[in-house]
Amino acid sequence: MKTTEEQIRYIGCCGAYCKTCPPYNDGYCKGCKQGYENGERNIDAAKCKMKVCCIKEKKIETCADCTDYNTCTILHEFQTKNGYKYKKYKQSLEFIRTHGYKEFLKKTKDWKHAYGPLK
Repeated sequence: MKTTEEQIRYIGCCGAYCKTCPPYNDGYCKGCKQGYENGERNIDAAKCKMKVCCIKEKKIETCADCTDYNTCTILHEFQTKNGYKYKKYKQSLEFIRTHGYKEFLKKTKDWKHAYGPLK
């Protein structure tokens, strides 16, 4: 079993959880953060503004750790997009901010997507 620190690497900056995401598990997606830490992927080529800010500029695990969380325009633009998943990713980050990563990871055990119930 992976440690909490290893599992946290599968949480995207936005709150998506790659380990329960079908495209990631089926090999169609490289994951949100995997490969940047060891140079396999170039963060400067990332199209996701959140990744660049989180990984390169602030060097934090997710936006939940950011001191600018409540005022970040990049995060706000992402979280207010149309679509159910964006609301769920926001809920994930809010849950992490309130309860921490360890409790969040406990909630992901039965998820079928990059998001799921947090009750």
